[in-house]
Amino acid sequence: MRILIANRGEIARRVIRTAHRLGHETVAVYADPDRDAPFVAEATSAVRLGPADTAATYRSVERLLEALAETGADAVHPGYGFLSENAGFARAVAEAGATWIGPHPEAIESMGSKIEARRLASAAGVPVIPGFDESQDPAELAAAAAEIGFPVLVKASAGGGGKGIRIVHTVAELPAALAEASAEAQRSFGDGAMIVERYVQRPRHVEVQVVGDRHGTVVHLGTRECSVQRRYQKLLEEAPAPNLADATRAGLHESAVRLASSIGYDSA
Repeated sequence: MRILIANRGEIARRVIRTAHRLGHETVAVYADPDRDAPFVAEATSAVRLGPADTAATYRSVERLLEALAETGADAVHPGYGFLSENAGFARAVAEAGATWIGPHPEAIESMGSKIEARRLASAAGVPVIPGFDESQDPAELAAAAAEIGFPVLVKASAGGGGKGIRIVHTVAELPAALAEASAEAQRSFGDGAMIVERYVQRPRHVEVQVVGDRHGTVVHLGTRECSVQRRYQKLLEEAPAPNLADATRAGLHESAVRLASSIGYDSA
């Protein structure tokens, strides 16, 4: 199999190492500033996407599909960020006759938007942090923040990687925080929609890994502790998460499986 990796940097290197270990060929794609990056050299082959503009390179569905056709790749691995949560890209890859290494497009649509994900979680009976996502009107977001109580977190609905997030301690800080976070999200993900949530101080960040197949089976693979972070990026992960009460651990497992099952999740 020949796998095109629609990403860059460390995530591309990780996919390349694993693919080569399993006997697959890899195709790196790169913008001009990344021409001499390690991931480009480590792939079986590489395709130039264009100049230093992510919208015209790593976030360009058209250009990536051209690279797919040019190289005859059998599959596309999106990594994280960029187009990894873009259902349109996933569909386009499938329509081009290649395998999309990730969840099916409908699952991406369901969970790629944190606004939609909150609604689905609530519908599935999964607890969510108090928040507001029903409008993008600044006045309504401000009113919701006041009702939730400061400090609040303003958070991009799309994407991840710690982008589009600001902690707001007073109502006076809110307009600038919303504008900055929304602009950052628009640049990074092409979607500036925002959510206002209660800011949880001194939280623990515990994740549950899930795997689903295309026959309706979803299982959990336990917890991992991801609380040690810098700028919302995880620095250390420990599995299983230590010092969790049995009831808490069981509740996390149950909620994760229930939510994944509700959207027919079929990936890892």
